[in-house]
Amino acid sequence: MKGLKTAITALAFSMMLTVPVMANDLPGKGVTVNPARATWNTGFFQEALVRRGLETLGYKAKRPKDLANPIFYKSLALGDLDYWCNGWFPMHDAQLPKNHEEKIAKYGYVSKAGGLQGYLVSKKDADKYNIQSLDDFKRDEVKKAFDKNGDGKADLTACPPGWGCEGVITHHMDVYDLDEHINPVKASYEAGMASALASYKSGEPIFFYTWAPNWTIFKLKPGQDVVWINVPEIKATEAQKIS
Repeated sequence: MKGLKTAITALAFSMMLTVPVMANDLPGKGVTVNPARATWNTGFFQEALVRRGLETLGYKAKRPKDLANPIFYKSLALGDLDYWCNGWFPMHDAQLPKNHEEKIAKYGYVSKAGGLQGYLVSKKDADKYNIQSLDDFKRDEVKKAFDKNGDGKADLTACPPGWGCEGVITHHMDVYDLDEHINPVKASYEAGMASALASYKSGEPIFFYTWAPNWTIFKLKPGQDVVWINVPEIKATEAQKIS
């Protein structure tokens, strides 16, 4: 795929491709593509679907590499990889390499609408403590209810380093002065959410960041088991300001 312009899809979650579309039965015959996929397992199915589609068109797809976002975008610009389907824009814009427009382009949508990210709280505890926004976690009784490790802060199941949502959470902790009130737990997301689900089933308060589509909001249904909460006011990231 050398010499071709790589492509990305935009908005919710997206796809990056260097694959040309040609008007014959098997446009990919004799062409090998090098895919990658993100490190969150809820994004694996997008890559699998696209890979199957490319194989149907005659392309030979290698086994996908699991990569952190910035490493993937750099590898893509260098021509070492051809596509992935896990770009979230504009959230990932800051992770794209300089002058990427010369070699990378956003290509289509996996989901043009419906991509949602944010904070969820167990509904019974949101009702009990009247939690409506992140600002409510500055209240002592709320912090105490969600404090798992006894450090005086509410524990948030957050995103691991290198994920786009980790940058969003860090931004929120800063601009809303929440560093002294909320402890973002950035360990393995799958393990963290498994723990949160177990806590919920045991009747304990839970507080986590997630996105849709994702298994989390099928296991913990918004409006029934959990509720979305707001930010205190709109203080956009740099990427959101220019989008």
